[in-house]
Amino acid sequence: MAQRENQFLIDSEFLSPQALEKKHRLETDPSSRKSHLEYLPGMEVLHSDVMEKVLSQMDSYDYAQYTARDVRAALEHETCTIEDFKALLSPAAEPFLEEMAQRACLETKKHFGNTVYLFTPLYIANYCENYCVYCGFNCYNHIHRMKLSLGQIEHEMEVIAQSGMEEILILTGESRSMSSVEYIGEACKLARKHFRNVGLEIYPVNTGEYRYLHECGADYVTVFQETYDRDKYETLHLMGHKRVWPYRFDAQERALRGGMRGVAFSALLGLADFRKDALASALHVYYLQRKYPAAEMSLSCPRLRPIINNDKINPLDVGERQLCQVLCAYRIFLPFVGITVSSRENAAFRNGIVRIAATKVSAGVSTGIGDHESKYQGKEAEETGDEQFEISDERSLSQMYQDMAEEGLQPVLNDYLYV
Repeated sequence: MAQRENQFLIDSEFLSPQALEKKHRLETDPSSRKSHLEYLPGMEVLHSDVMEKVLSQMDSYDYAQYTARDVRAALEHETCTIEDFKALLSPAAEPFLEEMAQRACLETKKHFGNTVYLFTPLYIANYCENYCVYCGFNCYNHIHRMKLSLGQIEHEMEVIAQSGMEEILILTGESRSMSSVEYIGEACKLARKHFRNVGLEIYPVNTGEYRYLHECGADYVTVFQETYDRDKYETLHLMGHKRVWPYRFDAQERALRGGMRGVAFSALLGLADFRKDALASALHVYYLQRKYPAAEMSLSCPRLRPIINNDKINPLDVGERQLCQVLCAYRIFLPFVGITVSSRENAAFRNGIVRIAATKVSAGVSTGIGDHESKYQGKEAEETGDEQFEISDERSLSQMYQDMAEEGLQPVLNDYLYV
């Protein structure tokens, strides 16, 4: 019954009175919502110790207690401890942004040289069964929904590959009924024909399903926790599988157990206290890295962007200086970790941050469905699905490649060899 109701919301061009009433109850009456800490049937439970460690550090983090002396000490230490990292995320570190950037730049060059990796996302469906109040794909948002056929997926991939891109990130809305694991697996098989590196950003699945997707060709998995604040998370995710906070938290560990080579982590800065979310994101990496030392780990640092039907969604408390502080702190604390800065940020910011802390940027980006041919080649598409959010940096691969080279960096499209 719940799945049929969600499907009605997805397929309808308007909300029925019953649907509007349910939406209103979800928004105004917490008792009408299922517990966000209880697993749903079919969800795998790991019993991992990582969650407890991350939450303990985040809950006890009082960034107001750190002083300029703590920040200076953190910058002088050869190895950045958890306490040092907390100091670097604190307001006391804001006057030290230039020193943090210099230290971050040294760490980046030491471990990554002058390289910057380029990739592009491909959204293959925008159907979603979740009600997340900040997301353009949410099931109550009236947008044009679309799911690409396998033929359309391959055509989109061919257009992208012709541009020279060698790494692709496959994304869907969070709907098992419309974007099954088998459907995503077939997309991975097609991607393996055209690209050297294949990533996934889909709804969290169980270990066995991650293993299947890896066998189909996926190399790594990205999961946005959105916010690590459980109470705030409950008020933002009102319905659907995504509402289950602990299942989402353990997604990267299930992916690693399923054989994925790498995993990526992120909070969506601006949803909750960004300093605590930044701390938890990095510690999530820190503790998992110690459990799975052979895995490749990376961090993203996106901020909220406006969505269709709501142009007021913006990271009001996270300016570019705060974002730069977080990224520099990430690099100092986790020098070996890849850092991605998405097209949510403008070109000037991305050009600057890749010379300091970031190691990966997207190019030729579309967050819509089925529109790469129109964006890449100027041909009118027969049908497209609406975008998840507005992007800020619209540069093509060739323009991004040129701009990165002009920044003194070496753009890299792929550095993996399969034998």
